[in-house]
Amino acid sequence: MNATTQAQIVPTVDGGGLDALDEAARSRLFDDLQQALPEVWRHFGQADPRESVVVVPSMSVDNLTQSAGAMNQALEERFLFMLLLLRQPRLRMVYVTSMPINEHIIEYYLSLLPGVIPSHARARLDLVSVGDSSPRPLTDKLLARPRVLSRIASLVTDPARSHLVPYTSTTRERDLALMLGIPMYAADPRLYPLGTKTGCRRIFAEAGVDHPFGAEDVHSVDDVVDAVLELHASRPGAQWAMVKLDEGVSGSGNALVDLADVDAAAATAAEPGGETVALRAVVTDRVLGLQLEDARIETAAYLGRLDERGGIVEERIVGDEVRSPSVQLRVTPLGELEILSTHDQVLGGPTGQMYLGARFPADPAYATTITKEAEKVGRVLADKGVLGRFALDFVVVRHGEQWQTHAIEINLRRGGTTHPFLTLQFLTDGTYVHEEGRFVTPSGAERHLVATDHLEDETLRGMGVDDLFDLVARAGLHFDQSRQTGAVFHMISSITECGRVGMTAIGDTPDSAQDVFDRAESALLAEARASLSPLPVPLRGRIGEGLR
Repeated sequence: MNATTQAQIVPTVDGGGLDALDEAARSRLFDDLQQALPEVWRHFGQADPRESVVVVPSMSVDNLTQSAGAMNQALEERFLFMLLLLRQPRLRMVYVTSMPINEHIIEYYLSLLPGVIPSHARARLDLVSVGDSSPRPLTDKLLARPRVLSRIASLVTDPARSHLVPYTSTTRERDLALMLGIPMYAADPRLYPLGTKTGCRRIFAEAGVDHPFGAEDVHSVDDVVDAVLELHASRPGAQWAMVKLDEGVSGSGNALVDLADVDAAAATAAEPGGETVALRAVVTDRVLGLQLEDARIETAAYLGRLDERGGIVEERIVGDEVRSPSVQLRVTPLGELEILSTHDQVLGGPTGQMYLGARFPADPAYATTITKEAEKVGRVLADKGVLGRFALDFVVVRHGEQWQTHAIEINLRRGGTTHPFLTLQFLTDGTYVHEEGRFVTPSGAERHLVATDHLEDETLRGMGVDDLFDLVARAGLHFDQSRQTGAVFHMISSITECGRVGMTAIGDTPDSAQDVFDRAESALLAEARASLSPLPVPLRGRIGEGLR
């Protein structure tokens, strides 16, 4: 890289680099940089040898719990489906992680590429690792290491034909884009408040989309109590109130407040004429005893974060049957709003609010309905300048034969349904027909998937990466390009240390996708149990003979 190009890539000012720029100056530079993105987008995928993508799967989310070690690495590797873009014969990719990726994992993904020589794709892939396994977000690690940034910048063939793909979009990713001198395909971090729980409720109201009764921008325990009392007055039959941290992720920032029999409890405790005071005292006790979805979080820490960053209170929706689908959309750099997919989320955890996996497409009973509602929200977000992929989560509840929809969350980032869907799309060249709620391949065949990030079992710790690949080959679990069905594993590096791996199972019907999933899970767990079978002690018989 010559000096002129390097100067273009790393913004500097008199007296220093990025640290010398205040937020306003950084935002102005970012606006200038983003102006190049439409042109990059128009040329993407047209076999331009100057084209490159820099993938930085940094978990830059403000959460009360942080992943570390192997799990942090596995979450960064969850984005390795992006390697399937290397089917484009001229595209170059830089993939950045905290720690080095096992080369066999790279070979596994490249073997999935249809019609591409894996070694040719490998030659166009540059892997950069920081060498830092701490729980800090990957972007922070990069910004603290100018030489690593310089190396990444040197691998970008032409900044005018390249872009950055982050997992989240915060001011840290903005700064990374500035330091690399390439635009970022993601939402402007100045729009981040739109994706908070408070921001979501305000967007839903603006779009005219049904959402649960509640209150936003709550901070203190008194705020929560006020909101719960208002909820109780408006919905006296509600048995639960939900408290959500504004910046909670995957359900870990959620908590429940038990409202069962609060009036009776207040009546028992009240002095004559003091029912209102007694009711507030009962509700306050219930709030202080809220049930946290993430058992790793202490109540005091939770309430401290609520006080600091804010949150919402809303009614927990109930009915004959409750499901949690989502709709994925994107706004292109050309300003076009696109409906990408729908999923039924698989939830777990103590109160069923933790994201575990997904089924695609969503049930046709409500898929088109939530798509229409999501499109209303998407239009509002697009008008506000949101760019890139985002998802809307819903709660749908069945009353008799009718499904009622409630929008509950906007994720202005790539989420847990992104990698399964894009894996399917990249492998099959298929398209989601949102008007029909179907995914079809170019031949017209339907495809479905079942995916999880949480295939977990203690016995999996007895297996290594190569053991998994050996099983995939022996059990016939590998994705079959001719039939376009099979299993694709992800988060592979966490199998030994964490006893956890992710999987996307693809079939031509919902039942066949589930069958692929069940067979792969059964085979994997059987192999894991076998890996822990005790070995005989060598020469035990001979040692015994020598002692007699």
